[in-house]
Amino acid sequence: MEEYTQSEKDFLLKLARKTIEHFLATGEKLEPLDSDIPFEKLKEKRAAFVTLTQDGNLRGCIGSLEPQIALCEEIIDKSLSAAFKDPRFSPLAREELVKTKIHISILTIPQPPSFKNYEELLEKLTPKKDGVILKKGFNTATYLPKVWEELPQKQEFLSSLCHKAGLSSDAWKQDIEVWLYQTIDFSE
Repeated sequence: MEEYTQSEKDFLLKLARKTIEHFLATGEKLEPLDSDIPFEKLKEKRAAFVTLTQDGNLRGCIGSLEPQIALCEEIIDKSLSAAFKDPRFSPLAREELVKTKIHISILTIPQPPSFKNYEELLEKLTPKKDGVILKKGFNTATYLPKVWEELPQKQEFLSSLCHKAGLSSDAWKQDIEVWLYQTIDFSE
């Protein structure tokens, strides 16, 4: 899996925090110049999630599954969305930022595993390594690899993911589309 240097990771974490601070101060999106991005690798198109936590509890998490924009732009967009547009939470208040930790997950390109039945699907899953996307019709949902820490059993993980997608908890045993991906994770 492609890796990032500590300097690149540190830059992205600072960019995420600076983006949120800038929006809280001005109400506007941070618009860095191309020359403000010191690493060429961060200008490559990548999908990512930005997760905000407070005292270990989720405070916002938004991301994308397909690479569409430069990674630095992705981090800006997803930082704003996680802080101010996650429908599960009220927008982040200025006084909350000091106790908010930022976590970034950069995704590999999702790949469909080959499997004939749900038993083979279970065999293909690697807990704590694989992120999973489930899709059936218009229903879709994903769990990042770190969700395995909360749902370590494969069947429980898939059932919960089906529920998140608005499907019956055993939909993963039926005709369903599945993609797997991995993440490069780092936090403040």
